Amino acid sequence: MSHPITLRAVQDSVQCLACFALMRELRPHLIDAQAFVAQVQRQASQGYRLLAACQGDQVVGLAGYRLQENTLYGRFVYVDDLIVLPTEQRSGVGGLLIEAVRREAIDSRHAHLVLDTALGNAFGQRFYYRQGLLARGLHFVEVLPQVTA
Repeated sequence: MSHPITLRAVQDSVQCLACFALMRELRPHLIDAQAFVAQVQRQASQGYRLLAACQGDQVVGLAGYRLQENTLYGRFVYVDDLIVLPTEQRSGVGGLLIEAVRREAIDSRHAHLVLDTALGNAFGQRFYYRQGLLARGLHFVEVLPQVTA
């Protein structure tokens, strides 16, 4: 019998470490678990939050996001990371994560939910449309010389 899905805010290094393998599915350039924990802690000091969808003790989904404000959107939530374990996709986990982030944004009076996805991510784009998000622009990037992330 499978366990119900519970959503938990990731609040310490042990919980964060448990998220590493799944986050690597989305961000394969992350190769060191301890460096990942340190990065999440640095980002948390800048407002980043990580929400885990758990089935029993297993992390089956993650949403990393920030509550922000700018001149384009006013107060908004930006979803940096959204990933569901491949075996759990189409089970509703992604929708639970988006809804939890949306609810937090609404409760804290943020007016928009914003995220980026790759142009070639057709499955992700369909998921976002089903969640009520609409494509509003393109994201442009320049890798700057002699700077490492």
